[in-house]
Amino acid sequence: QVQLVESGGGLVQAGGSLRLSCAASGRTISTYVIGWFRQAPGKVREFVTAINWGGGKTIYEDSVKGRFTISRDNAKNTLYLQMNSLKPEDTGVYYCAARAGLIHTNPTLYAYWGQGTQVTVSS
Repeated sequence: QVQLVESGGGLVQAGGSLRLSCAASGRTISTYVIGWFRQAPGKVREFVTAINWGGGKTIYEDSVKGRFTISRDNAKNTLYLQMNSLKPEDTGVYYCAARAGLIHTNPTLYAYWGQGTQVTVSS
């Protein structure tokens, strides 16, 4: 069982930055893949980035490459999403999610989800 709690969302102007956090708990968190997804109003939930907690492998959706960085703090069991050069199209509810097994972009393959945190980027 894995529990996830996101924080750090807010309102920011285009070009600004935010850092989201995802506090994870569970005895075997180091064996999980943790992903960030986002969902804009009226749109499907989409993949943003993911990390293999144990090995550190990362993947990014093309539109965020070079702007977003996923990282983890093993001592704090916390995952971070540093978001720079934000654009209005980055607006949405951001969720962290966990799955056992291989890193993947499909949200339906993630078993555990946080409650989400709202990110709003104004133009």
